[in-house]
Amino acid sequence: MIPALVLLAAVAVLTAHTVVNATAWLRRPGNNPVQVTEAVAVLLPLRDEADRVTPCLRALLAQHGVPELRIVVLDDGSTDGTADVVRAVAGDDPRVTLLTGVAPPPGWLGKPHACWQLATRTGPAPTVLVFVDADVVLTPYAVAAAVTGLRAAGATLLSPYPRILVRTAADRLVQPLLQWLWLTFLPLRAMERSPRPSLAAAGGQFLVVDRAGYLRAGGHAAVADRVLEDIELARAVKRSGGRIALADGSRLAECRMYDSWPQLRDGYSKSLWASFGHPAAAAVVVALLLLLYTAPPLVALGALVAGAPVPAGLALAAYLLGVTGRAVSARATGGRAWPDALAHPVSVVVLGWLTLRSYHLRKRRRLTWRGRPVG
Repeated sequence: MIPALVLLAAVAVLTAHTVVNATAWLRRPGNNPVQVTEAVAVLLPLRDEADRVTPCLRALLAQHGVPELRIVVLDDGSTDGTADVVRAVAGDDPRVTLLTGVAPPPGWLGKPHACWQLATRTGPAPTVLVFVDADVVLTPYAVAAAVTGLRAAGATLLSPYPRILVRTAADRLVQPLLQWLWLTFLPLRAMERSPRPSLAAAGGQFLVVDRAGYLRAGGHAAVADRVLEDIELARAVKRSGGRIALADGSRLAECRMYDSWPQLRDGYSKSLWASFGHPAAAAVVVALLLLLYTAPPLVALGALVAGAPVPAGLALAAYLLGVTGRAVSARATGGRAWPDALAHPVSVVVLGWLTLRSYHLRKRRRLTWRGRPVG
C-alpha cells in the first residue's frame, strides 16, 4: 500500500503544478485590436512547402495593427515550386520580399541557417523579428498581439505556443504531450526570472524576439548545429543577459505540424535525443514517466484481481490525477481534453518508444529531415 500511496502523492504534486502553471503563471497575449508603432519583420523559412505555405502567407498578408510590417520569405533550396507559390500568393504586395537561400555550410543545420539568413538579410529598420513556420496560420492581430506581449513581459524572446491541430489518432496521442510536458515539469515563473540557461523553453513555430537582444545573443549563428534550435536560442538569450517568456498562443495561431504518422514519427525521432541529451538521462526520465503515468492503471487492475481494494483505489486515483493534469493542459492551450486525456498512459508509452527510436537511429547515423542529415 505504501508504494501506491507514494505514487499517488507524486502524481498529485505534479498535477497541482500543472494547474498552477496553467491558471496563474502562463501568459496569455490578448487578440484584441492593438496598434504596434515599431517596425516588425516576419521571417518565413521555407523548404519544399508548396502544399502548405498558402494559408500561412495569406494570414501574414492579412495582419492588422502593424503599419510597418515586412514579410521576408526564404526559399531554402526547394524543389517543389515553393517559390512560385509564394510569388502567386504575394503578387505585387510591396511588404513581401522573397529571398533565395544558399546551402548550409559545414557545421550548420538547415533550419538555423535559413533563419540566420533571414535575420541578416532583412535590413536595419525592424526592431522586432517574428519567426513563423509554414505550418502556422495566424489570426489577423496575432503579430501585433505577440509584439505587444513581448514588450509587456519585458522579454528579449517570447514564445507564444500555437494551438496544435490534431486529426488522427496518432496526433491525439502524441501532440498534446508537448504542452503537457512543459506545463507539468517546467516552473514557468522561475524560468522567466532565473538567469539559468538550463531553465529555458521555446517553440520555433512562432517566435518573437527583440532584434537587438537577438543579435547580442549571437542569433541563430550561436545555435548553428543544434537540432532544437528554438530551445538553444532561448538559452543563448539568457546567457547574454536577456529574458525569455512562454505564452499560450492558442488564440493567436494554429499549427498542423504533421500530415501523417510517418511524418510525426520521423519528426519526433529527429529531435527527441537532443531533448534528453545523454541516453542515461533519457532512460531515467522515460522510466519515471512510465512509473508515474502508465503503471497506475495496470497496478489498479492487478490489485483488484489480487483482492487488494485499497492499493487498487490509490492506484486508480493516481491514474485519474494524471488524466486530470493532461486535461488541464489541453484546456489551457486550446487542445482537445476529452476523451483523449483518458489515453494518457498510452501516450507516455508512445513517447517512450519514439525516444528509443530516436537514439537508435542517431547511433546508426540515419536521422534525416527534409532530405538533410540531422544529428
